[in-house]
Amino acid sequence: MSAHAHAAHEGEPHQEPGQDKRGHDTHAHGTGNLELWFSLASGVLLLVGWIVARSMGEDALIVRVLYAVACLAGAWFTVREAIENLRKKRLQIDTLMLVAAAGAIALGHWGEAGLLLFLFSLGHALENYAMGRARRAIEALAQLRPETALVRRGQELVETQVEALQVGDIVVVKPDERIAADGFVVVGHTSIDQSAITGESVPVDKRPVTDIAVARANPDAVGPEHRVFAGTLNRAQVVEIEVSRRADQSTLSRVVEMVRSAENQKSPTQLFTDRFQRFFVPAVLALAFVLLFAWMVVDEPFSASFYRAMAVLVAASPCALAISTPSAVLSGVARAARSGVLIKGGAPLERLGVLHALAFDKTGTLTEGQPRVTDVLTAENINEETLLGVAVAVEKLSDHPLAAAVFRDGSERLGGAALPIATQLQSLTGKGLRAEVDGQTVYIGKRALFTEIDTAGLPPDLDARMRALESEGRTTFAVKHGDRYLGAIGLMDTPRAAATVVIAQLRMLGIRQMVMLSGDNQQVADAVAKSVGIDRAHGNLMPEDKVTTIRELQAAGDVAMIGDGVNDAPALAMASVGIAMGAAGSDVALETADVALMGDDLSKLPFVIGLSRQTRRIIRQNLWTSLGMVVILIPATIFGLKMGIAVLFHEGSTLLVVANALRLLAYKAPSGEVRSSAE
Repeated sequence: MSAHAHAAHEGEPHQEPGQDKRGHDTHAHGTGNLELWFSLASGVLLLVGWIVARSMGEDALIVRVLYAVACLAGAWFTVREAIENLRKKRLQIDTLMLVAAAGAIALGHWGEAGLLLFLFSLGHALENYAMGRARRAIEALAQLRPETALVRRGQELVETQVEALQVGDIVVVKPDERIAADGFVVVGHTSIDQSAITGESVPVDKRPVTDIAVARANPDAVGPEHRVFAGTLNRAQVVEIEVSRRADQSTLSRVVEMVRSAENQKSPTQLFTDRFQRFFVPAVLALAFVLLFAWMVVDEPFSASFYRAMAVLVAASPCALAISTPSAVLSGVARAARSGVLIKGGAPLERLGVLHALAFDKTGTLTEGQPRVTDVLTAENINEETLLGVAVAVEKLSDHPLAAAVFRDGSERLGGAALPIATQLQSLTGKGLRAEVDGQTVYIGKRALFTEIDTAGLPPDLDARMRALESEGRTTFAVKHGDRYLGAIGLMDTPRAAATVVIAQLRMLGIRQMVMLSGDNQQVADAVAKSVGIDRAHGNLMPEDKVTTIRELQAAGDVAMIGDGVNDAPALAMASVGIAMGAAGSDVALETADVALMGDDLSKLPFVIGLSRQTRRIIRQNLWTSLGMVVILIPATIFGLKMGIAVLFHEGSTLLVVANALRLLAYKAPSGEVRSSAE
């Protein structure tokens, strides 16, 4: 979570599980429909009582009985919640409504008391139903994982509960079955529909890993063509998968938990409304108390003053205000999750809509993240097999994307030749690697590394050849084994096909300042930035340099950092909003970033920024609606508006803001939308 997000959460009150932002139970335990039936029964009884009163009079016993039972049905769940809140020493809106209804009954206004309780209970039930739609969009994710899996035990297949699966188990997945656990393919080829996790609309081809031992030792480094996730759907052939994570640690489980917890992460607007309510509610109670004594100033009986005070109490209760922001945040988070974007709460959701600048990591973000070995430069008297053998042996131990490329392409060039044994790998952050091979120290890294470890630096010829490759956009690494320089390796990472389009869409959204941050040399950074349409690139950056650049950009406003969540973790944490690419397989990304693009799809970035702006618009609409209704109803009730009409408008505004928030569940990024980034 970003520093800003952390700050926003300080001092938040603890929220009980299953409790919404108004202090009401969410009725997730199944009472939601029952409350609705009780409310409808209250309405029917109230209507029958009113009809009977037209012929028999308001004082008829049957009318009073019907009104009393209507009050009882309407108050049943409200009383339960009020008692629970009072036990916790909380004065909530439920209690205020009961006080107002009791006051009406004390004055003999049984019909109005019944109408108040009916409308309040109906509004509450419908609100819970509507909010449940957003919650069900989240809960649907949790239902994707199957309950059992077929596990290979020797020559037999044993049906096993998913919770009992252990790391290393081999699970057999048939066509049209959902995958039970995170893992990697060991037998068979297939296509996997992983839209529920990554948001990808097209099934992704999967094939077995080439080296099971390597995959087992570092499952997080397994390529996307081998890796599978719990809850995804096997569309083609039977495959066998080795489990790499237990069920409770799967990407699906963690996403569901994070989306659930996001509901309780309050946005800046919600924190403001919470502070506002702390002053507003006591002010309303004080006003109602003062109005009790209006009979001493105005020529009217105490009963009229008492009734007016109760009506004001109802009119000023900030139900709509309390639910306006949480309902929008919950709907926005649910909509994003459905498209493979994890947003950790209201704070990052809102900040995405007011970004001043975007900072992009290069490798794996603007580029494919799968560089290829393009050049092998051998030193004098060194053959290519020796150079690649040492490089591949060392890079095999690393999980860096460039290391994976050297291992993959180098192994292919060696054609199965035996590799030396590399041990004691040490990452030299931002510079390269250090390891031991055949009892001698090996350094693999950028040219700058060798000026630090060797006073003589690189051999002039090798240095010149590396500079020439770098001027052409290559990333280069020199290899030193003991006292000998073996040569250098050149790699090139191609820009993503979608990068140019995404950058153009972001400019249309009004984001003008976009920079690229890279640990590669400046020539490589400039070449990639120019190809995708970014004006400014910073190369040769260490992780701490990226943090410094982010801090400088923040001087002018909110800044988002988009990276892979691993080597970019410090910059992601420093940014106003940290956005991780391809986070489905990265624990670090899920933990560090405020927003996680679960699929390796840069095109989701304009979508989520557009969603944030729509969320902000809906929050503003809801706030104006809720505050406007209170401003109108308070003076209206003071000057004689009936309690029943006040509660009708009161609950109507609450349902209106919830319904408005639910529009986010159907949000689609409009093509060609151009709006100010400050909106």
